Amino acid sequence: MNISIITVGKLKEKYLKLGIAEYTKRLSAYAKVQEIEVADEKAPEHLSGADMILVKQKEGERILAKISPDTYVIALAINAKQRTSEEFARELDQLATYGKSKIAFVIGGSLGLSDDVMKRSDDTISFSKMTFPHQLMKLVLCEQIYRAYRINRNEPYHK
Repeated sequence: MNISIITVGKLKEKYLKLGIAEYTKRLSAYAKVQEIEVADEKAPEHLSGADMILVKQKEGERILAKISPDTYVIALAINAKQRTSEEFARELDQLATYGKSKIAFVIGGSLGLSDDVMKRSDDTISFSKMTFPHQLMKLVLCEQIYRAYRINRNEPYHK
C-alpha cells in the first residue's frame, strides 16, 4: 500500500518530527509512506469570513495538486465520524482488499479544509471533538496507521 500524508504548513517542532519519523520508520515494514507538506497561506490573525474561505481555497488548490485521480482520499475533519482503532484498522484492511493501493490522508491548516478538498475526499475521519494543532494530528495519525497494521496482523502493540 502507498500512503501519502498531506499536510498544510511546514513542521517545525523537533519533538514532533522525531515522533513522526519513528512511526514512519515502523510503518515501512507494511507500507510505503510519503509525507507531503504544502505551503500554508499567510494571513493576519483576524480574518473576515470571505478571507477565511479564500485562504482555505488557496491551500486546497495546493493539496489537490498533490493528489492523483486514482488515490483514495481520507480527510481529517473535526465533525467527521469518529472510529475506534479496531474500526479504523478494519477500514484500512478493506481498502487494501478491494484494490485501493493509494491512500492519501489530508490534514488541513489552522482554518481547516476547503470545500473542494472535502468534495474530493472519499471519506472523512475525526480523532476527537477537541481541537488539536494540525502538526500534532500528523503524529497521532501516523501512530494510528501503525496501530492499524499491527491490529490487522495480530501483532503485539495494541492493547
